[in-house]
Amino acid sequence: MKEIHVQAQKDHIDSLCSSSAILAIAELIWNALDADAFDVKIDVMQNALGAIDAVRVADDGTGINAHEIENLFGNLGGSWKRDAGKTRQTGRVLHGCKGRGRFKAFALGQYVAWRTTMESPAGLQSFIISGDASNPSQFTIEGVAQPGPATGTEVMITNVRGSVNSLRDTTGVLQQLSSYFALYLKAYPNVKIYFQGLLVNPVIVQKAAQSYTLRSSTGATAELEVIEWKAKKTRAKIIFCNSNGFALHEVDAGIRPGNEFNFTAYLISPLFAELHTENLLIVEELHPETRAFLDAARETLRTYFRNIREQLESDVMEQWRAEQIYPFEQRAANEQESASRARFDSCARLLQTYSNGFDGLAAEDKRLVFQLLKSALDANPTGAVEALTTNLKIPASQQKALLG
Repeated sequence: MKEIHVQAQKDHIDSLCSSSAILAIAELIWNALDADAFDVKIDVMQNALGAIDAVRVADDGTGINAHEIENLFGNLGGSWKRDAGKTRQTGRVLHGCKGRGRFKAFALGQYVAWRTTMESPAGLQSFIISGDASNPSQFTIEGVAQPGPATGTEVMITNVRGSVNSLRDTTGVLQQLSSYFALYLKAYPNVKIYFQGLLVNPVIVQKAAQSYTLRSSTGATAELEVIEWKAKKTRAKIIFCNSNGFALHEVDAGIRPGNEFNFTAYLISPLFAELHTENLLIVEELHPETRAFLDAARETLRTYFRNIREQLESDVMEQWRAEQIYPFEQRAANEQESASRARFDSCARLLQTYSNGFDGLAAEDKRLVFQLLKSALDANPTGAVEALTTNLKIPASQQKALLG
């Protein structure tokens, strides 16, 4: 057994061990992909009582080179990836370059063990590298008498932290991993990532995609790729990426297109890789060119979703008229009637969006519901809006907008 000591201050190492569970998983996946893995499998292992005992990330990559382990694990910031640019066997673009990824495993649990198998001149060799979150600056390495059947690495995290419980939401995790790795998996379709045995496939869970080219006042350009997701609503993000689509930094999207829209926006440019290297992406609101791209992206997103909403609303109105359930036949006679009709249209769309059973009603039942809604709004607009929004649990901000 051999001990390896990391050459860095403890408080700096401790800061690298902090992360959300999903970002820690993403970092371990990146490590596997940077080792030329084609299959990466993440499993959350539960006991008979349903509690999570361990998290395992296994890959079929080239493994960790035993002859470089002391350098790889002992020197923070001295990763071989910094100068390489591409993976050693398949030539895929590298993600990591600072030798920090391994510390994110401690965000998942107290104990981490890397069982790795590499190809050597003498044949396959296996080693176990282990670390403890109580002393993340020290690792141990020991050889394994019986090597594994093929190259690859299995990371086993035990004595897990409470944050790992977020990984129980399989659907949510699949969607988040899809958003993180969408552009990489698009570039390398022969790479497969599995969570709990289910394939991470951005194409399956995406609803629509659209690309734009943004240009700054200095002439620099960035691509904006917008992906709408089918799965449940999550907090919308704008993700800064390098020219290869690797996520570097993320911020809140800063727009609220409506609860029916679930999306991720990717800002892609070599400029962001340069700023990331200089630690300037984390102050995106202060850097003038990054701020300009962020503002342009948000304005593009507002326009994108406004156009979609207008088209959807137009299609819905046509459907209501075709079903003969819309309670108006002629054009509005004056401004007051036009305002009343606009309020009805907004309330009717909310009813359709937020009511679980509306779309399943027969046409005659929908017609009756709309007639009752119209009568209630004509008699007491404020009371009708309050009753509708309260029963459908609609945010107060939308209630105020309806009341004008």
